[in-house]
Amino acid sequence: MSNTATHTCRLWNMYGPAETTIDCMFHIFNGTMETESFPIGKPLSNYQTLVLDQFSQSLIIDQGGELFVGGAGVFMGYLGRDDLTAKALIEIDGELFYRTGDLVTMDNNGLLYYQGRKDHQIKLHGQRIELGEIERCLLNITSISACVVMKWNDDHLVAYVQSPHMNEEELRQHCQSHLPPHMIPSFFIILDKLPLNPNGKVDRKQLPSPDFSSSTLLSSDKSDTPPNQFEERIQTIWCQVLHCNQNHITATASFFSVGGHSLLFIELYHHYQSVFNFDTHTLSIAPFLQQPTIFQHSQLLQTVITNNIKATQWYTLHINEGIASFAQERIFLDEQVRFSSDIAIYNELFTLQIVQGSLSLNRLLQAFRFALNKHKVLRTSLMFNNDNSSLKQCITDIHKTFTLTMNQTFENDNELRDIIYQTTINPTLFDLSTGHVFHAEILKHQISLNENEDENGSNEFIMNSDVLLLAFHHAAFDRASRSIFLNDLCSAYNTNAVSIEDDDESLQYIDYSIHERLIDMTTSREFWYSQLEEYNMESRLLLPVDRHHLSNDQRSSSASVTQISFDNEILQSFLDYASIHHVTPFQLGLSVLYAFLFKLTHGENDLCISCLNANRYKTELQNIMGMFVSTLPYRIQLDAHWSFDELVKYVREKCLSILEHSHYPLQHILANLHVNQSNISFLETMYDFITLSSHNDELSLSDASFKQVSLEQSFEVAKFDFMLTFLYNPILENNKLSFRITCSRDLFDEITVTNLSRRLEYCFQQLFSSNQTNNRIDTCLISVSKINLILPEETQEMKDVMFCRQSHIINEAPASFAQARIWLDERIRFDPDKPQTAIYNMPFVYRLQPSHNLSIKQLRLALHLTVNKHSSLHTSLHFDIQKNLLMQRVIIHEDKNSNMFPIIETTYETDEQLTEIMHDEKRNPHLFDLVQGLVFRCHIIYYKQISSNHLLSDQDIIIFNFHHALFDFPSMKVFHHDLNQAYTSSQLLYDGNTTLRYLDYAVIEQQMSMTGASMFWLNALHDCKLDQPLSLPFDRYRLANEHRTGRGTSISFDFSQDLSHDFLIHSSLNNISLEQLALATYYVFLFQLTNGEKDLCIGINTHGRYRDELSSVIGMFVNAIPLRCQLDPHLSFHELTKHIRDIMINCIKHSYFPLQRILNQHPNISNPVFLDTSFEFLSSMTKDEENEIMVGDSRFRLIPYSIKISEDEIMSKFDFILSFQHDLNRNEFSCTINASLDLFNAETICIIAQRLQTMLHQQFTSFDSQI
Repeated sequence: MSNTATHTCRLWNMYGPAETTIDCMFHIFNGTMETESFPIGKPLSNYQTLVLDQFSQSLIIDQGGELFVGGAGVFMGYLGRDDLTAKALIEIDGELFYRTGDLVTMDNNGLLYYQGRKDHQIKLHGQRIELGEIERCLLNITSISACVVMKWNDDHLVAYVQSPHMNEEELRQHCQSHLPPHMIPSFFIILDKLPLNPNGKVDRKQLPSPDFSSSTLLSSDKSDTPPNQFEERIQTIWCQVLHCNQNHITATASFFSVGGHSLLFIELYHHYQSVFNFDTHTLSIAPFLQQPTIFQHSQLLQTVITNNIKATQWYTLHINEGIASFAQERIFLDEQVRFSSDIAIYNELFTLQIVQGSLSLNRLLQAFRFALNKHKVLRTSLMFNNDNSSLKQCITDIHKTFTLTMNQTFENDNELRDIIYQTTINPTLFDLSTGHVFHAEILKHQISLNENEDENGSNEFIMNSDVLLLAFHHAAFDRASRSIFLNDLCSAYNTNAVSIEDDDESLQYIDYSIHERLIDMTTSREFWYSQLEEYNMESRLLLPVDRHHLSNDQRSSSASVTQISFDNEILQSFLDYASIHHVTPFQLGLSVLYAFLFKLTHGENDLCISCLNANRYKTELQNIMGMFVSTLPYRIQLDAHWSFDELVKYVREKCLSILEHSHYPLQHILANLHVNQSNISFLETMYDFITLSSHNDELSLSDASFKQVSLEQSFEVAKFDFMLTFLYNPILENNKLSFRITCSRDLFDEITVTNLSRRLEYCFQQLFSSNQTNNRIDTCLISVSKINLILPEETQEMKDVMFCRQSHIINEAPASFAQARIWLDERIRFDPDKPQTAIYNMPFVYRLQPSHNLSIKQLRLALHLTVNKHSSLHTSLHFDIQKNLLMQRVIIHEDKNSNMFPIIETTYETDEQLTEIMHDEKRNPHLFDLVQGLVFRCHIIYYKQISSNHLLSDQDIIIFNFHHALFDFPSMKVFHHDLNQAYTSSQLLYDGNTTLRYLDYAVIEQQMSMTGASMFWLNALHDCKLDQPLSLPFDRYRLANEHRTGRGTSISFDFSQDLSHDFLIHSSLNNISLEQLALATYYVFLFQLTNGEKDLCIGINTHGRYRDELSSVIGMFVNAIPLRCQLDPHLSFHELTKHIRDIMINCIKHSYFPLQRILNQHPNISNPVFLDTSFEFLSSMTKDEENEIMVGDSRFRLIPYSIKISEDEIMSKFDFILSFQHDLNRNEFSCTINASLDLFNAETICIIAQRLQTMLHQQFTSFDSQI
């Protein structure tokens, strides 16, 4: 083009993505430029560009970075995709920039050159790979006109090459000579032409799949091939590590399927380093873990031999002073900042009791001095240098004067454990400033002490039952140091070795402290920055704590601990899973923890915790005592749709990538992110997996045998808020695998920690138990979100409750949750100072059928007997200021014939008068007095005059009126039954001493655990904005301090016969109830009415009589619960109804959990406005029989009526409620919308009802349409 076009026209190179309005940069081409690499140029007017590295820092000339474009043409976001917008746009110095994802470099003239896509930079087996670099390597072969390199199945690199003259072997050899081993593709697929899409770009979806049977694949099966000489050499090393016979291991067997575990694998890796002389930077442990067979290891190790790579050895520097190690710094700082100086947290103890034989005190002291002489870290001081703000270590000679302490005695195990605990928390046990970091003490058993003195007259021997207590400060000691120390101590004691002061050439811990600071950590710095980029360091996991840390609190270190062991069946399943999926037990345990935390925090997907790494990454460090352990953040962003298998695979890759950078100190990670160690949330949630080998904690001294004395769990200290430790001991016969949860008592009660451990155990059982009663999930298909933390026994918690007479409760008890809700609602939501209209009066209006009559005298007696039986009908509610509690008290009348309720007799002559009387029963706020226990009344309304013969006629009216705090609609059935029986027989037979009362129910309800329901509602309402009203089309808003008036408007409409038919058919075909279908319809309508709000939470009432024993009790049982639907607008209506069905079934199943307890789980919610948008579904018969009751031989008919405040207004408790009515007789439906006139105009509700009608017709003529 340059040869032909530049003579007749100007050639422009234009650059720009659509997000910057197509073109944002340009360059004019001229004939003198280098044609193989010409720039995309400079920005157009009103645009600006930045080239930034992954730390968002500007780059200098010729350095590569990502291009950011700002200016007038930058878009505002992706429609409906706020998540993508947040990733694409970034604000820099007040300006909005688009993150292009393009990698560019800048030359001396300020011109930018395109280098490739950032999203073509991948990770494979823990290694970062730039696919463009491989492609450029291949394109350097002149016969290749085009190529694409892709990652396939997260396991392999595949190169697609367009070339007629190359074969696969030539391509592989070319890459091997120009690229590092981890960048060489596993497959080379040669095509005549790469497939293109309509835009002329390579269509990657059309590229053929690789043939996994190819013999060139590294992991190909060669089980039938006998091992070569090099593989036999590897096999020998395996046998040494595994302590097994060579015949048991094939070249294709996984290390973890033949008895290997993570600690042994690290030992195997160090054997490789020693034998083949390479270091971690040459060949890390990650690829060995990824490819865990002898054949694969031989392939990896041959690359070391082929390239003749030698490890850099570390030697002693012969120094006695130097800067402290990163690990020492971390421990020193943590002890100073997070914890009180009154209690030690880093005293590491182990105690051994002599069970047979005796020890020479002098020989033991000599052996200790030998060990301290050899391991100089055990006599190294730590001092803070204020001049340069550094921590300095200095080797001392205190080993020469080291003595054994022998001041304490004990008589029994309790005294011994107390001594051990007091030593564990003793803050003066060590003095880092003088190098006193090791302590040894003999605890004399009182009996052996007496015997020793009797026999020898001295304390030269340590006798049977005496205890050897060894203590180290954690700054000089880690878990791996234990076996090193014990081995040297045994050797020195058994051989009677004497310390020799010579010019020791052995590497010491102080040498390591210097060497580790000379490592080039540039790539690790970049790695850790990328790991924690955009993570909110201050966010804490929403663990179920009982208390929170105060900002100025120092920790007490007091711990709550639980430990649970698994049977051998679950252990074997766990190990089999690890072997099949090529993961270490550490990685699998971590995966379980992530799944558990995901569920425990109700779906928190950005999970960052800390893990402990041994960090002895060089062979030379294996036999050195000291503190090497690194504490590192392990962050995953979990997808709720992942199966457990997918989660495990992700965690494996995460762990492998971290392994290569585990030497990078935590202090540097935090410093790069500009945060300090004292306030980092992920440091408070810790994970560890400990494999106990057969020689751990063994002390083999001549003439004496020992057993380890373990500290009771109640005596442990808590270094973190929450720590999970798996313990695996393969030499035990049973309980080989267990876990321990250690939590800070500052935050957790003991019962909470116990419940946490039980839930984790159940989680583990669902994943690894073969017992079907544990609801084992399919780890391949079922998402981790389906793991259930509600224990099986908790799902039955309501069935296990005994509802019976509480003999210790006479006539007073706390009010029930339902009573308290009604009592409080009446005083808070509505203006108590201006009670113009009652909202909780429940009048039932009846009229005798023609030719029927009723004896007033018998009615009075029947009412008295019924009210006397049901104590809730003469119960008061009053607030006890001293108890700060709403109480209920049964009002007892001395004269049982005296009235516990009023019977009012009035007359009417016109329908208008009757209507006014009925309205007064509903609206009058002065009819009841809760404090006095006046909660029921009977109003007899005679036509024209009071009956002289004391008979009620068919023109008379009778009203039974109740206050809702003591009565609900199902109570009316009980009332009718007992009233009829009392009227007919003039008596009610029941045992007043054993009959279940509402008072008893209220007491039992307060005592119920409900932990399963608590878990359910915490999960169901996580992140739900319960105090944020739906964006309904209000005409006005209620002020914060404004009470509701109770004034409302109502509009109803009937379904057509066709629509009712379609509604019924849809319910039947999809196997969902009519109520569930109506609710789904309501959610769709709210979604449209709120202009697309997807998180919809409304309130519904449930009857609350979840046990048969409650069906014969009069009282207030109704509970209000939230129904939340997180609606996906891409679902079809059919899919949504299934989703709603599951939601409703689960919510109703746990509807016994009181609304107050639900709200208590969200203490920041001041006003639960979700209750103001409500739903109800009513089924009723229109036949007269359904609305009739019998009292004696007299038949009464219920008179339905709605109470109107005025001609156009009704009473309204809610802001907006949709009611579906199902006429069971005609099998037809209708809808009613009631809304508050405080917020809506009547005209607005009319329009809303018309829209609902329209939507219903549309919805049920196209079932599969999207919402």
